[in-house]
Amino acid sequence: MSYPIETVRHSLAHVMAAAVKKLHPEIKFAGGPAIENGFYYDFDTDYRFSEDDFAAIEREMRELIKSNGRFEQRIVSLDEAKELFRDQPYKMEWLNEYDANGEALSIYTFRDFTDLCRGPHVESSKDLPRDGFKIRSVAGAYWRGDSKNKMLQRIYVDAFASKDELDNFLKMQEEAAARDNRKLGRDMDLFHFEPEYAPGAVFWHDKGYKIYRKLIDYIRHRQELAGYMEISTPSVMDRCLWEKSGHWAKYGAHNYSGTTQDGKVFCVKPMSCPGGMLVFAQGIKSYKDLPLYLAEFGKVNRYEAAGALSGLMRVREFTQDDAHIFCTEEQLESEVVKILRFIKDIYNKFGFEKITMKLATRPLSEFRIGSDEVWDKAEGALKHALDANGIEYEIAENDAAFYGPKIDNYLRDSMGRVWQCGTVQLDMNLPERFDLSYIGEDGEKHRPIMLHRAMLGSIERFMGILLESTGGNLPLWLSPEPVVVVPVSEKYREYADSVVADLRAAGVLARADLRDEKVNYKVRELSLSKTPIIAVVGEKEQADKTVTLRRLGVEKQEVVGLSEFVNQMAAAVKLPM
Repeated sequence: MSYPIETVRHSLAHVMAAAVKKLHPEIKFAGGPAIENGFYYDFDTDYRFSEDDFAAIEREMRELIKSNGRFEQRIVSLDEAKELFRDQPYKMEWLNEYDANGEALSIYTFRDFTDLCRGPHVESSKDLPRDGFKIRSVAGAYWRGDSKNKMLQRIYVDAFASKDELDNFLKMQEEAAARDNRKLGRDMDLFHFEPEYAPGAVFWHDKGYKIYRKLIDYIRHRQELAGYMEISTPSVMDRCLWEKSGHWAKYGAHNYSGTTQDGKVFCVKPMSCPGGMLVFAQGIKSYKDLPLYLAEFGKVNRYEAAGALSGLMRVREFTQDDAHIFCTEEQLESEVVKILRFIKDIYNKFGFEKITMKLATRPLSEFRIGSDEVWDKAEGALKHALDANGIEYEIAENDAAFYGPKIDNYLRDSMGRVWQCGTVQLDMNLPERFDLSYIGEDGEKHRPIMLHRAMLGSIERFMGILLESTGGNLPLWLSPEPVVVVPVSEKYREYADSVVADLRAAGVLARADLRDEKVNYKVRELSLSKTPIIAVVGEKEQADKTVTLRRLGVEKQEVVGLSEFVNQMAAAVKLPM
């Protein structure tokens, strides 16, 4: 019988817990779910697990799987459950808080291991793969995710339905490690971090900052052509703005704030929304001014837990390609569709062709603002815009922003990983809170609808995604150093300089590598730093007015006339439209 992979993973989690119990009978169990690509389980023991224990645990798991043990479910009362788990404090804590409401409890037993569990599980361990799993790591994890509680040991396991699937996944993980943005940042001399002095903030080097600026320049140029106006709002503003918007109640713990000598509390900007609304509120707006597109490359700061920081993917200071579109109700559908198509086209230009959209509905959070009537209207409007225009999407239940529903865009990179980046969020609540209005055709005041929009999202995070997806082999227009000219000896330095001059005159960033090193050493080093094109010049090239090209990732060299080469490069480095 074939089982869903989540069922297989959840069953393997019980097998691992049984294996750990056999090896360490004194251990206390917390719990562990199936997760993407595998599962984890949390344990409490004085014994410190390490990589040295992984092989023994895996070996014991395989022995248990070979035993063809059954997963047997029983329904028990609360009192029976407490008797069964009287020596397991984490299970007892959960049971003491459990409000049965007449509902019985489900437990599963596999061999000598019994756990509270709703299931489902496979019928027998014979239905589990013996070679489809591998322990990945062990890490600390607070009980219930609360730092006030005891630190447990969490064992992570990669698990798949077959050895082939596991091997493919592990191979992809090796590739991902080789492409890790932090490694590429070092190899390509793009950026570094200083955890002691500025955790979660990027120190850009020249070449990395060139890429960062080019990303912004590209989005800026496309936005200007699309009719956006770019604004800039202060980095430090009064906390009352975020209290008014509702962001403080929801995200206050993540804000950097401080009190000034006059007793006011100011925040370092965690998002750009209030600033955009204050700009809209300046002067009287007419229906003829709408839709109004206000874009801002806002540098924002949010306190993320130190353990969550991860290279460019998760930082505390970052720049968003934010925009706020103010429109009428009649314009809403066309504006939503226009934004989604804009985002998709941008992704395609970066080589991301597989885009998935998800409509996120109202959250269950206590911090949600606005009436159900407003939420019904907002969700219905986004759904209608998608349906009426034949746009495929999935539903992400309860995943909306606290102020309105949204359509998130997920892109798939070259290694098959999925990333959420661009978004369009429909907001009928914040314009009300900030008392925004425009004069309608009837001469009366009306409330605009606001669309929050990001295309790349965090510039830093998108750059990390792009670096890892391409392995650092960036398109020429985005490369910080598309061409390096290498003379084979000092005698051809003058010709190398003239090639560089021609390229720069044509708008191509180029330099000559004039170090006193052998050509092969220079070529190898430049290739490791992901230089897209290395132009080698010597006696023949100087005589024929040519260059010999080595393109990154291409073994075969080619000889090209200088003028043709300059024209090729000038066209290749232009921003894509």
